[in-house]
Amino acid sequence: MGDKTTYMISSVSCKSATQRYNDGYFKPGNHIVSAVLSLRAVGLPNEFFKTVPGSGLQFELVRKNYQHALALIFATEEINNNPYILSNITLGFHIYDNVFSDKFNYDVTLSLLSIKKENFPNYRCGRRYKMSAVVGGLNSGTSMQMASILGLYKIPQLTYGSIHAIMSDMIQFPFSYQMVQNEAVQYDGIVQLLLYFGWTWVGLIVSNDNHGEEFAQAVKSILSKYSICVAFLEKAPPFSMAVTSNGSPYYIFNNVQTLNSLLCTKANVVVGYGDTSYMLGLELLLHHSEILTRSLIQKIWITTAQWDFTSQVFLSAWDVKYFHGSLSFTIHKNDPPGFQSFLQNFNPYKHSDSSFIQQFWQDAFGCVVSNSYKSTEKLNICTEKEKLEGLPQTIFEMTMSGESYNIYNAVYVLAYALHTIYLSEHVRCSGTSGLEHEIMQPWELHSFLRKIHFNNSAGDEVFFNENMELSTGYDIVNWVTFPNKSFIQVRIGTLASQAFSGQRFIVNKDAITWPSIFNQTLPQSMCSEKCHPGYYMRVLEGYASCCYDCILCPEGIISNQTDAHNCYRCPENEHPNKHQNKCIPKAIAFLAHDDPLGISLISATLFCTLLTASVLGIFIKHQNTPIVKANNRDLTYLLLISLLLCFLCSLLFFGRPSKITCLLRQTAFGNVFSLALSSVLAKTITVILAFKATNPGNKLKKWVGRRLPSYLVLLCTIVQVVICAIWLGTSPPFPDLDMVSQTGQIVVQCNEGSETMFYTVLAYMGVQALVSFTVAYLARKLPSTFNETKFITFSMLVFCSVWVTFIPTYLSSKGKYVVAVEIFCILASSAGLLSCIFAPKVYIILLKPNMNTRGHLFKNSCSKCY
Repeated sequence: MGDKTTYMISSVSCKSATQRYNDGYFKPGNHIVSAVLSLRAVGLPNEFFKTVPGSGLQFELVRKNYQHALALIFATEEINNNPYILSNITLGFHIYDNVFSDKFNYDVTLSLLSIKKENFPNYRCGRRYKMSAVVGGLNSGTSMQMASILGLYKIPQLTYGSIHAIMSDMIQFPFSYQMVQNEAVQYDGIVQLLLYFGWTWVGLIVSNDNHGEEFAQAVKSILSKYSICVAFLEKAPPFSMAVTSNGSPYYIFNNVQTLNSLLCTKANVVVGYGDTSYMLGLELLLHHSEILTRSLIQKIWITTAQWDFTSQVFLSAWDVKYFHGSLSFTIHKNDPPGFQSFLQNFNPYKHSDSSFIQQFWQDAFGCVVSNSYKSTEKLNICTEKEKLEGLPQTIFEMTMSGESYNIYNAVYVLAYALHTIYLSEHVRCSGTSGLEHEIMQPWELHSFLRKIHFNNSAGDEVFFNENMELSTGYDIVNWVTFPNKSFIQVRIGTLASQAFSGQRFIVNKDAITWPSIFNQTLPQSMCSEKCHPGYYMRVLEGYASCCYDCILCPEGIISNQTDAHNCYRCPENEHPNKHQNKCIPKAIAFLAHDDPLGISLISATLFCTLLTASVLGIFIKHQNTPIVKANNRDLTYLLLISLLLCFLCSLLFFGRPSKITCLLRQTAFGNVFSLALSSVLAKTITVILAFKATNPGNKLKKWVGRRLPSYLVLLCTIVQVVICAIWLGTSPPFPDLDMVSQTGQIVVQCNEGSETMFYTVLAYMGVQALVSFTVAYLARKLPSTFNETKFITFSMLVFCSVWVTFIPTYLSSKGKYVVAVEIFCILASSAGLLSCIFAPKVYIILLKPNMNTRGHLFKNSCSKCY
């Protein structure tokens, strides 16, 4: 396809007063990418400086940052060798070094706007403006400085380092594109990390500047929403303070509060925020503390992407053991295919015009690529056998860093945007035979940049979100250090910007190496021990909400969560278990047939029923004997049958209540007992009439016979039947569940419907019993041969005693014992009537038959008359 037409993404080839910090490494092209990188630093003490030959300045060498420039070169060459992107167009670049200086950064940015030596914006000497976009800078401060100037010219700026949230403000920075999401995304990641491991008591150490203050306020606000407390908030001492202090004691004295917070806190987790200089100052503080206290402060540090553990000064000055096991959010990265091969085969002799390449080679290998430097020192010439892969990891990494990955993506973003422009109808209709780069203006790129969407060679999707941020998220790495000051980064998770629910935050906790003090067990960081289920938290007055006492839940309520704020009651159909940490279903309770109490009562019922039937059988068998005929034999049979039914009706109270049994229980019991009491009353009155009618001229003689007792029994029974009929017609009993009276049980019972009617039935029986007792008591002195009133009196006394005690016992009983009390009263009162009235007669019939004769009865009767 022939030679490519020469185009670029920005150009400055002049060597002006800025030559000291502008690298001047220029590759011509149709479109030029101006890359403002941070390769060398100024402002540190002499022992950390290297002298650049011929420059007269001293620079700290941040060796790892040279990979940023190599990534730019790699991406440009890869695009220029790709026939499917920008065909016949050459992509060029120009690399500038702002040496980590705000002043120099302003000068570099101004130089991008001019073509001549002087840094005067718009000074182009009649030449067309060729720069298409700018890649830079490394941190938020640098990026904002550049954006404030470049934005005036609508020049696209692609920042490749960690950025402040304010850079997402499309009003202030409408022409700035972030190759990494703003740092506010990390705030959520920090909270998710703390919640994942259950850390609720953490310390904060932030940089002593406006960014640190903003971070502290933002994170504290988010942490409070998730009940995570800040144990302490301290400002990290900058490294400049460390190197200007006269000795470690003075340095520690100035930072004693920070040191005390680290030494005295129960928080094992500390969140750190700030750039590398602040981290270096903190590391020095930990170093001096170890010397003075002879103990190593081991914490789990959670750091943001601004903290650079791989800084050259940081790695070479002291020991990195203080941050062993730390967790850090880093810019997401991948290794594009061919990058390591590019580094392995990188030939500095092909880039002899690049001062930063020569400077890096001299520092890394102790030799110079050529003798072009004017220096009084005698320098070794490189042998061309020096390879980047032979350098220690602490000096140069062969894997692509996060910032380098962003630079790589940034170059491709611009290339694809330019490619789209030249394929558009707007350019094709220009009427020229070739592509005229002169008509291309930087502001024309914006509409295409905002629509960029492609997959890079590493397989990552590249596109900008609504805030003009590349939605790549962050990686979570675990820093593992070794005694020789080397380290490895283990990626243990990701914080994705956009993902399905549950996949945005992923951590593999099994891959984490914790600080040695925790013996590879999950560390705890809490103000108070967790409150186990069954307890609730009571916050200590005057302390943070994470500091509390654990109080056992009161009886009857539970807590089923760890660190519960309150205890609560179980649903009605459940109850607390023994440990009060969960609700369990209540047992269904009723007086079952197989229950020990039920078996006992059923046995007693059957015995009494058989006994009554036996008595009835004895009386029927001896129905013609005088003792059976005495006092109305029919009433005797009726009384025995009613007692038999009384015993049998108690069987309705056993088993799980149903609608039928609830309707029959009390009504059957009430009517049968009324029948028995009516029979007793009739027998008593019969005895009285029989003795009174024998007196000459007594008018009661006409009432003696079978009609009066029958009418009396019928009348007394009908009254009870009417009461029960009204009860069933108005508010009948029904099955019901009692959830409250018995702890841990649901009592299945018969709700009486109307308690008034229930007690009316009992009251009427009480009246019957009282009348019978009164009449029998008055007739107790009649001749004993024919007289049952003594036995009836005693039986009524027993009956009344049983039912008088029934009322308070019934009201105080709960659950199945309510039914048991009623059954017992039925059996006891019925047995009292049976034993008191019929036991003497059965005794005579069976054991004293000689007394069961007419002569004996008349003899006793006559003897009583005198």
